[in-house]
Amino acid sequence: MEFVNPEGLRLDGRRPMEMRQLRAEIGVVSRADGSASFEMGNTKVIAAVYGPREVQNRSQQMNDQALVRCEYSMANFSTGDRRRKTKGDRRSTEISLVIRQTMEACILTNLMPRSQIDIYVQVLQADGGTRSACINAATLALADAGIPMRDLVTSCSAGYLNSTPLLDLNYLEDSAGGADVTVGILPKLDRVTLLQMDAKLPMDIFENVMQLAVEGCKAVDSYIREILLENTKTLEIHRGV
Repeated sequence: MEFVNPEGLRLDGRRPMEMRQLRAEIGVVSRADGSASFEMGNTKVIAAVYGPREVQNRSQQMNDQALVRCEYSMANFSTGDRRRKTKGDRRSTEISLVIRQTMEACILTNLMPRSQIDIYVQVLQADGGTRSACINAATLALADAGIPMRDLVTSCSAGYLNSTPLLDLNYLEDSAGGADVTVGILPKLDRVTLLQMDAKLPMDIFENVMQLAVEGCKAVDSYIREILLENTKTLEIHRGV
C-alpha cells in the first residue's frame, strides 16, 4: 500500500510532517476535580482527575509523596467494527502504567504527602495515537484540577513508512507494520519522559523520527497552553476581573 503518493500527500491528505487537527476542552466532567477532552484528528479521549485526597488503602500511603493512580479504558464503541479490547486486558494495564509513569514525572508529588491522585482516561473514538491523546488529556485535566506540576507533559508519535518519516500516525498508518515512535516530553525543561518504539530502525533514521515526534510534542504544548490561557481569561471574565 502506498502511504505517501507522488504528490507528497498521505491517505488523509496531510503532508508527511503535518499533524492532525487538535481540539480540546476543559471542565467536561462536572464532579471531577479536573477534567478535559482531547482530540487528535478522529481520535477522541476524555480524562478526569480526582484529588489530591485521602489515600483509600492505607497500606499504599507514602509519607513523603502523593500516590498517583491511573486507569485507562476504551469505550465499547470506540473502535467501530474492529475487535474491541476488554477492560483489564494486558494492553490496557500496560497503557495505564505508561500514563501513570509519564504523569508522575511532571507532578510535584512531594508537595502532597500522604495523599492520592486518581487519573481516569477513556478513549471515546480510536483512530491511532490513543496513548498520546490520553497523556495530553490527562495533562489538561491535571492543570484544570490545580495539581502542582514541574511542567506540562505532552506526547506525540511519529513513524516510518515508504522510506518516509511521518508525524502523528492515524490508525491505517499505525497498523501498517512500520516503525512507530511515541514520545512524551516536558517541553520547558527539555526532558524526555516517555519513549516507546514498536519496531527497529537504523540509528540515523530513528533520530530523525524521534526528533519529528518531539516537534509534534512541542506543537501540542503550544496548543495546550493556548487552551489554558483562554480558560483563565474566561474565568476572569466570569468573576468580573
